[in-house]
Formats: sequence, structure tokens, C-alpha cells
Amino acid sequence: MHPPNSYNTMSEVKQKVAYIIVSIRDFGASHKLTPKEAYAYLDRHKGLQFLIDCYDAEHTLSIADAVADMTAVCKRNGGRLG
Repeated sequence: MHPPNSYNTMSEVKQKVAYIIVSIRDFGASHKLTPKEAYAYLDRHKGLQFLIDCYDAEHTLSIADAVADMTAVCKRNGGRLG
């Protein structure tokens, strides 16, 4: 048996995962990286954690804004792209 709001929660999780996947893909495309390379770069330079932690605000912006924000976070954490 599922808890009362498990369906809404699962739907929200799926939306968050989809947003993160699209953001990683677009980050990669904007920096000429494969999705796998983009994921590794974002993970290494804390861009992925930023996107997860700030999802509530970031998903209200465009993906281009999210890419720019992740790029800035990665630069502050030693990344050299952008």
C-alpha cells in the first residue's frame, strides 16, 4: 500500500529527474560535451549538486539560465569551461 501522497511525490520526482537530465544534456551541448562528459564535469565541479539543491528556483527559469548558472558555479569550483 502506498502512502496517501506517494503518487504526487513520484510525479514530482519524475519531473525533477527529467529537468536535471535536460539540463545536463543542454549544458553539454552548449560546451560541446557529450551527456556523459557533461555529467562528469558537473559532478566534479559541484554544478550538479547546485542544480539539485536549487531546483525549486532553477526550474522556474529557462534551461539557458540554468546552464549559465551551472557554468558559473562550476567556474567558482575550479571548472574551466565557459
